Amino acid sequence: MKDMRDYFAGGKNLGFLGVAFSARATGESAWLLLGLTGMGAFVGVKAFWVVLGEVVGVSGAWLLMARRFKRLTDRYDAITIPDYLEARFRDDAQLLRRVAAVGLAVFVTIYVSAQIHATGAAFEGFLGWNYYLGALVGFVVVLIYITSGGFVAVVWSDVFQGLLMFLGLVGLPLVGFAVAGGWAPVSDGLAGIDPKLLSWSGEAGWSVGAVLSVIGLVTIGVGFMGSPQIFVRFLALRDEGEINKGAAVAILWTLLADSGAVLTGLVGRHLLTGPSDEVEAVLGLKAENVLPLLVEELLPLALVGLFIAIVLSAIMSTVDSLLVLAASAVVRDYHQQVKNPELSDEALVPLSRRVTFGLALVALAIAFSVAAVTGGQSVFWYVLFGWSGIAATFCPTLMLSVFWRGMTKRGALAAMITGFLAVPVLTFVIPKLGPAGALFAELSELPPAIVLSLIAGVVVSLRDPEGAQQLREVATELDEAAA
Repeated sequence: MKDMRDYFAGGKNLGFLGVAFSARATGESAWLLLGLTGMGAFVGVKAFWVVLGEVVGVSGAWLLMARRFKRLTDRYDAITIPDYLEARFRDDAQLLRRVAAVGLAVFVTIYVSAQIHATGAAFEGFLGWNYYLGALVGFVVVLIYITSGGFVAVVWSDVFQGLLMFLGLVGLPLVGFAVAGGWAPVSDGLAGIDPKLLSWSGEAGWSVGAVLSVIGLVTIGVGFMGSPQIFVRFLALRDEGEINKGAAVAILWTLLADSGAVLTGLVGRHLLTGPSDEVEAVLGLKAENVLPLLVEELLPLALVGLFIAIVLSAIMSTVDSLLVLAASAVVRDYHQQVKNPELSDEALVPLSRRVTFGLALVALAIAFSVAAVTGGQSVFWYVLFGWSGIAATFCPTLMLSVFWRGMTKRGALAAMITGFLAVPVLTFVIPKLGPAGALFAELSELPPAIVLSLIAGVVVSLRDPEGAQQLREVATELDEAAA
């Protein structure tokens, strides 16, 4: 690692295979191995709505946005997302860079703490270790290679970790269905346990709450269409010719691995529980121990060890990517670009390593504090909160910046700030406001936060005549990116 371009963007010289696997491994994390498998066991086939949303989101990111985004970031020679936003909106005051740096530092640290939490849960579920010891071991392993290798170490570790995740999630349900005798016995068994497990609404019918809940599950995938940890990989591609090949790999990976996660949960619910069992008493909080319990039930000891590695791969591939992203926000986007513009890129690599380490310690403290105060939180909820915060802060702004000429700097600021504030409000305040709040809770925080952010960005941009005067120059660049 010779400079910031290497440390944070791999020299912008990566091929489609590394980027596709890295984007998928980073985008999925522990929630896929523990959260989505648990969801399949807990709510049944309704969890497939998440798969649909994921496939749509990944397809949109690669096929609709990646090419334009790559052209624009190459034109601006951007190596971070705030670099791109500052250049795209001609933000000489660097307000967008400051807001982006704060948003990344806050929600990425929360997201990383969720992965550390999942590490402790994985060691506890597979090996019976103490939760805190397991989380600490996983934390130390990730730090060893991330502080040394930066983005390139992240991407190449993601390739192997993503391959392990894919093979595990495709292979385990095949073994489970073979043991169970096929889909028919599994389907009959699930119907005997609870007929709602075979309902696409998760209920006997389609109530308003059920519809909102399904919308919330599908829109989880919207986060892929603008989350910085995904889009920095498009920025790092060697050239546009890698995009179509990368899209094919990423979409196929998502469809098969996510479907495998839900099927793992379904077959695990059939094999491990009966009609009279309380699901969380057998399979853990929100059934998120279904994968480790199913592995121990079906596979020899050596393969149990392999699945421990697979779960930790999912966690590590996200932790390392997010820590590099957060460090780039603090070191390049704030410390260098805002406070000390005279500093050279080469002088910042050692500082980047120290900041990465410091942010990781903060994430570890958050994870341990949440575990101590709450007695444990579901991996799915914990990860979704951090994911929603990142997505709501950045996705609407990035989507509008790529596709709409009329987006102004003030509109971008309004969208980012609105998304950043909406997620905690919609998570912790709105659900407590009576029946209407309960319906919002069914929808989850991400869809309304995205909508509010989009509305803020559009309304403020349309009411910003001064900013509109700066758009003529940008319009030409957007036309060239779309060509």
